[in-house]
Amino acid sequence: MAALRLRRAPTLGSGIALPRRTTSLQLRSLSLLRSSSTPRQKCLTSSPLPAATTYTSLSRFQQFSTSPAHYAETVVKVPQMAESISEGTLSSFSKQVGDYVEQDEEIASIETDKIDVSVNAPQAGTITELLVGEGDTVTVGQEIAKLEPGEGGGGGAEEAKSEPKEPASKDQPTSSDPEPKKEEKKDDTPPPPKKEDKPAPPKEEKKPAPPKQEKKSTSEDSKAGIDSPFGKGNRNENKVKMNRMRLRIAERLKQSQNTAASLTTFNEVDMGALMEFRKKYKDEILKKTGIKLGFMSAFAKASVLAFRDVPAANASIEGPGGGDTIVYRDYVDISVAVATPKGLVTPVVRNAESLEMVEIEKEIAELGKKARDGKLTIEDMAGGTYTISNGGVFGSMMGTPIINLPQTAVLGLHAIKERPMVVNGKIEIRPMMYLALTYDHRLLDGREAVTFLVKIKEYIEDPSKMLLA
Repeated sequence: MAALRLRRAPTLGSGIALPRRTTSLQLRSLSLLRSSSTPRQKCLTSSPLPAATTYTSLSRFQQFSTSPAHYAETVVKVPQMAESISEGTLSSFSKQVGDYVEQDEEIASIETDKIDVSVNAPQAGTITELLVGEGDTVTVGQEIAKLEPGEGGGGGAEEAKSEPKEPASKDQPTSSDPEPKKEEKKDDTPPPPKKEDKPAPPKEEKKPAPPKQEKKSTSEDSKAGIDSPFGKGNRNENKVKMNRMRLRIAERLKQSQNTAASLTTFNEVDMGALMEFRKKYKDEILKKTGIKLGFMSAFAKASVLAFRDVPAANASIEGPGGGDTIVYRDYVDISVAVATPKGLVTPVVRNAESLEMVEIEKEIAELGKKARDGKLTIEDMAGGTYTISNGGVFGSMMGTPIINLPQTAVLGLHAIKERPMVVNGKIEIRPMMYLALTYDHRLLDGREAVTFLVKIKEYIEDPSKMLLA
């Protein structure tokens, strides 16, 4: 073994070795020098290796090495949305490949069964690749895009946009390459092809135009209608996949019907006093606070006061299975039903028992605006101990709202209509509204539900009582 070591050592340092192997052997020897020494490595390193050759090979190696920092790309991932939400549908990309984005600028929007979540850029840069398509289902943490980091890209992007415009104008005279090509084609075509095209063959090819007329006739027939066993008329169908919010609404409403023992009680309320109250103070309140006084805040305040007499209307049944525990609350979080283009949402007014009527109206207005703009968050939607739904703004005369589980009651407001009513033995025309209270009969008995609704009626018909309660 000693003899073999002596024979191998000189070959490494000798100049007889092939040039292709010298570099690799030199690099190997350098790596061996850095590692812990073994008997064999000691023998290898004992061979003479010129210092100049070593540094030359290292410099060559460094020249060909690439730094990953120049090619690093940042991956944009789906952010954490909420504890109960793990996936959604990527509804749209607001930026495309090649677009520059600032840090925290929105790149895409993800539609979930509750809210729309925006995906923002983790840092400034240029988008290089989109990894998913619009309409695809994405999960939390999934990679959806790549961007190349770069500071000050806004100015660079503008310069990049302006630069191509300048050469484009310069190229217009120089980019006359396509024009001569067309001229060449014209030069080639006139003598033989034009003469050959003039005869009947091209005209014969153009003759098969009747099928187009037939297509037109078929399209006209489809518009006019087609004879069928059901009569003449258009019977087209258009199938559209339900969005996540609509699917979630359907699931929740069906769950409510299957779980709660729902029952609805009705009453009617004279809105005259409240309308006079609003007419008298709305301008003053608008000047002082900038808030337009409506009717929702009055019904919310009346409900809060009615909970004092019937606290079970603000409670809920919770627990495994169908529930075995009643949860009573000393706070009132009112869910306000708001209709949006994507579906019905119920943002929550927190601690309504501690708010004045004007403050409740302000909260409702802000939540309604956020809902219509698609800016609601999970925190705005979570919870809720009682719901108010105002179908009257759409002209509903009467309806039976569905309970928003795990809540116990939901109050439905309807359109105000003038009707003849008996007031103090005389018939008068009064602005009347039907009220509907749907409640869970498992927790609320009929007596309690009717009492609760009558209390609301009394407060609305005499708003001054709400100040004294």
